[in-house]
Amino acid sequence: MRQGAVAFLAGLLFAVGLGVSGMTQPSRVIGFLDVAGGWDPSLAFVMAGAVSVHFLAYRALRWRRRGGGVDAAGSARAPRFPLLADRADVPTRVGIDARLVAGAALFGVGWGLAGYCPGPALVSLATGSSAVLAFVAAMAAGMAVERFTSARGRAETSEQATK
Repeated sequence: MRQGAVAFLAGLLFAVGLGVSGMTQPSRVIGFLDVAGGWDPSLAFVMAGAVSVHFLAYRALRWRRRGGGVDAAGSARAPRFPLLADRADVPTRVGIDARLVAGAALFGVGWGLAGYCPGPALVSLATGSSAVLAFVAAMAAGMAVERFTSARGRAETSEQATK
């Protein structure tokens, strides 16, 4: 229950932050991407704030994993990370492959054409705009297609391995 409440509050804070910063307005995103015209740098400041918070949290997690918060007697000097889960899921893949490049390109094209990325689009659903509804429907369809094709590929790979 507590973990769900914290997740809800974090999502609410994220939504409010997106709204206050104006990142739910496609014109802001398109203005940021229009480097040859009337460039709007506001998205860069929002990104810098988000990256800074993530950087500090990730460094604290790595410090904790290396034992930086435990004294000689084994007593913790710092809070346990993560606070509300048994473990932190940290990505282990570091390579760049065709799936990553294709996904990033598709994300960028959709972002540039629509002016929405997933977070602001979900927040903007509250407006009831048909453009937002269409974007979220297309995003959900794309996620379903990816999930289906990935599951199918995994099944084919495991089937070939058992032969």
